[in-house]
Amino acid sequence: MKTLLIVDASPNDQGSNTRGLTAAYADKWQSANPQGRVIRRDVSGDAVQPLSQATIGAFYTPEDQRSPEQRRLVAQSDSLVDELFAADEIVLGSPMHNFSVSGGMKAWIDQICRVGRTFNYTEQGPKGALGGRRAVIVASSGGDYSEGTPLADLNHNDTYLQTVLGFIGISDVQVVSAAGVAINDQSVEQARERLLALA
Repeated sequence: MKTLLIVDASPNDQGSNTRGLTAAYADKWQSANPQGRVIRRDVSGDAVQPLSQATIGAFYTPEDQRSPEQRRLVAQSDSLVDELFAADEIVLGSPMHNFSVSGGMKAWIDQICRVGRTFNYTEQGPKGALGGRRAVIVASSGGDYSEGTPLADLNHNDTYLQTVLGFIGISDVQVVSAAGVAINDQSVEQARERLLALA
């Protein structure tokens, strides 16, 4: 069964551009894959626990040696990683916050970048474990920071997510951005058209 993972990071429950776009993508994908499964993961706010010294220690403790408390600490991370492995395609809804990803998206990234699970260190350097999957980054920003604009160098949202996805082995990555939503009323609809063409 084909599986799509949608990760929404916008803190806005209502009126979020990225949430509206990822929902439209999921609807079209489901229509094209009626037997497929859509996993929806909301990582906004405090939905994902931030890393702590104790959690990092639990990550590096062999599974059969973890205490009950350590197993509790890694439970959410294990669930998030399992969702990635279950998915054939991943869509990240990531509005730009202060030139980068939101706090919720960063917390999710910290929980899914796991040595021994989503990547391993080799003599040739880090090697991701999630190859063969496709990802779509659905971004939005108040100003226009898209490639070729004078402010493009300030866009650390799209480039950071591409780097993270590549690090865990996902090289087939598309970016669809609703750029400059504060000044261009048509940017969301233009992004929707580009996005649905990928579904």
